[in-house]
Amino acid sequence: MGTLNLGIPKGSLQERTLELFKKAGFNISISSRSYFPAIDDSEIKVFMVRAQELSRYVEEGAIDCGITGYDWILDNCSDVLILDELVYAKRTNRPVRWVVAVKDDSSIVNIKDLEGKKIATELYNYTKRFFEKENIKVDIEFSWGATEVKVKSGLVDAIVELTETGESLRANGLRELATICVSTTKFIANKNSYKNRWKKQKIDCIRMLLKGALEAEGKVGLKLNVNSKNLNNVIKILPALKKPTISPLTLKNWFALEIIVEEKQVRELIPKLKENGAEGIIEYPLNKLIH
Repeated sequence: MGTLNLGIPKGSLQERTLELFKKAGFNISISSRSYFPAIDDSEIKVFMVRAQELSRYVEEGAIDCGITGYDWILDNCSDVLILDELVYAKRTNRPVRWVVAVKDDSSIVNIKDLEGKKIATELYNYTKRFFEKENIKVDIEFSWGATEVKVKSGLVDAIVELTETGESLRANGLRELATICVSTTKFIANKNSYKNRWKKQKIDCIRMLLKGALEAEGKVGLKLNVNSKNLNNVIKILPALKKPTISPLTLKNWFALEIIVEEKQVRELIPKLKENGAEGIIEYPLNKLIH
């Protein structure tokens, strides 16, 4: 028995991560008076760390496992175990992209035109390696923030910036040239920590519950009763993940069915179920779905 040091990202993913852990069964609370968030598990100590730095602390072993973006793993060249992909970006639940962008009225039309130009980005190391691989000589400077403003004001010729949908770039009068990196959120672990039997078991438990919480998002459970004469018709219209669970009721010729469906399907599905003889229909939320 011991303590598992868990790192969670501070910043844009913070709120979403705390929500995910809550659905997974872990309540994490953050106090302005403490550097360490509290968690309702005496075997876990939580560290709140910027996503940009978290993989480095995991690699060094100060933190046993944690959540960060694949982009920051690439940028820090971290030698860590990538255990799972947890896609839960702030707005879209889609992978995010690091893109090269210029002003919309710029004469630059492709990345080759950036030869000898100045580029600002927070993803400094990976961007440098990208252009070296493309054999394009550029002057890359690290940006501490407000990167979009730097290209709009003419301080730099281009930027490499993070985007989910591209809407923010277009709204700021910027045009994408190329995507250099696609990133999703990763659950990572220190290699030595994962060799420890107790820590591995604890880490794998957290992984399973987090994945189960993500899998359950956007889905609900349905329970309903149906007479044997209507059973086949009802089964035909059920968009279940797998075959529905069917159990006989004490009432002769009646069955109870239970399924998991996409929540967006329910408003059209329930009327159809009712029309086909289903009764006692109950919809209930899901916190976790473990395969």
